[in-house]
Amino acid sequence: MYQKFSKGVQLPYDILDIHNIPDGAKQGNFIEIRCGGFGSEISPHPTEKKQFYALTDRGPNTTYDVNGDKGKIFLDPSYTPKIGLFQLHENGTIEKIKEILLKDPTGRNITGLPNQHFGATKEIAYDQHGQVLEHGTDEYGLDSEGLVALKDGTFWVSDEYGPHVVHFDASGIEIDRINAYVQDTRRKSGYLLPLEFANRRQNRGMEGLTITPDQKTLVGIMQSAMSNPNSSFAKSDLVRIVMINLENKQVSQYLYKQEGIAYSNTAITALSSNEFLVAERDDDFYKDNPQAFKRVYKIDIRNATDLESIQNNENFQQDENLGLLIDGQTIEQYVLSSGWEGLAQHGIHPVAKKLVVDLVERLQYPHDKVEGLWVIDAQHLAVLNDDDYGFSETDGVLEQKYLDQEKNIIDSNTLYIIDQLDLSVDS
Repeated sequence: MYQKFSKGVQLPYDILDIHNIPDGAKQGNFIEIRCGGFGSEISPHPTEKKQFYALTDRGPNTTYDVNGDKGKIFLDPSYTPKIGLFQLHENGTIEKIKEILLKDPTGRNITGLPNQHFGATKEIAYDQHGQVLEHGTDEYGLDSEGLVALKDGTFWVSDEYGPHVVHFDASGIEIDRINAYVQDTRRKSGYLLPLEFANRRQNRGMEGLTITPDQKTLVGIMQSAMSNPNSSFAKSDLVRIVMINLENKQVSQYLYKQEGIAYSNTAITALSSNEFLVAERDDDFYKDNPQAFKRVYKIDIRNATDLESIQNNENFQQDENLGLLIDGQTIEQYVLSSGWEGLAQHGIHPVAKKLVVDLVERLQYPHDKVEGLWVIDAQHLAVLNDDDYGFSETDGVLEQKYLDQEKNIIDSNTLYIIDQLDLSVDS
């Protein structure tokens, strides 16, 4: 059965009721907005082996920074981020079984609009005509990116705003959340991210989320280096991984070394309590760059340094808002000034990693993004892309997101199942 998905199978989608936007990539055409959008993350159904959940982000949006205000155009400001349940069929097709709309604790549908307070990105929301939205914020709004489906029927979702890690019941109603904001009373159970996570780089928050097989520990990975203490230190190959024990609230924190400066880690999934798969990518399309970087690595935390375990001494200081400091510098500052060799001299080591599959080499992977990983069994891995609702922008001009412009092939959420892999757990 899985062989039928090896070359990629599109997820079903509808056409969003947004029309008459000229296609900047192909004169005379209009953009087709696909909805869809189930490409931010994938999580297996806990009991149905051929079903999976997939997550949307904050909805069809694009950069609109003409006024220097970090603006975003929201083509559908009322769009509600959602979880879709999908079924693999023997004939090689994918069926969408249902959608779960994400809601605040009162049952109101949330939007993908920016937050105003905790984790606010300061982005200004515009409509498709470039007019500032009258109601352009949503304190419960999520730019959802990470998804975990639990055995009890509930979900955890991580996002790029706070970052927030939000617990939803089976119907999509928020029941709790975890973030780095002490004053946020929505944290019902009191779980708290290390406060330095509030210094995430804008639009590069907690892209990946998973849970250990015993369902006890959430594991999140940031997309890129954080703006810690400020944005001048945000472009390096250092990424943070955080682990939150849901039973005792204990937090651990590890470092991941990317293969390139400012690459993106966009998915994580657990193999065991110590080993995980992560996706790492650049932003290129295969059609533009046959050496594009889209890879999946196996990582192991057992010999890595837990930053939270380091005690204060003459070199180290645990700062409440900036995390571990080395000689007064944040980890982000220190790796830029002294390199990973400098960290190693202080006994700080990243997670071990080894290549599982190069998606460009194996599939000639055509998409710019890989954002979902699903371990089906010890030999089969499913990979899902984010299609950005089938459109993008260049220098402020909206355009259809083509994989092949001449053949009119538009990017769509596509599931690939890769076989003959070694996804076994190391003893």
